[in-house]
Amino acid sequence: MITKEKKSAKVGKYVNTEFVDTVLREYKKERWVHNTERIGKEDSLSAWYSVEDVEDFITNMKEYGADGLKFYFMAYPTDFSEKPEYAGRQSLVMVATKSKVNKMGATVNKDVYITKNGTSTIMALNMASLCPPFCGTGIMDLGIAVIDKGDKGLEIV
Repeated sequence: MITKEKKSAKVGKYVNTEFVDTVLREYKKERWVHNTERIGKEDSLSAWYSVEDVEDFITNMKEYGADGLKFYFMAYPTDFSEKPEYAGRQSLVMVATKSKVNKMGATVNKDVYITKNGTSTIMALNMASLCPPFCGTGIMDLGIAVIDKGDKGLEIV
């Protein structure tokens, strides 16, 4: 009998507080401040899902043969009427994926599509709780960054 050993597909790693603080500060300085200026209001800094949301999505993913998860960066349309407070803000959409080996032997992670009500649709989860606008006590909960805006002065975010 021949057995094939399954290779681990794990790619992530745990990081520490210093790393998280550094990359959040960098994000605020390099992306968030510009997004905020462009859309005319504070852009979102985080997207929160409950453990129940994530566990339910992962259970459904496994039922459809998915073996991974992509987080796509996205922005709601400026006229988003379903949740007007999200209009123009960035967020994440989680998409179920299945690993496949392409013709060149490289592993690619393809988005999973399912049939729902007779129609093929991507298996995805969205509508996280965004901060801003829903931050509890405010965005300062996420740390402080001082941003040098050149001739426009300094900004503390």
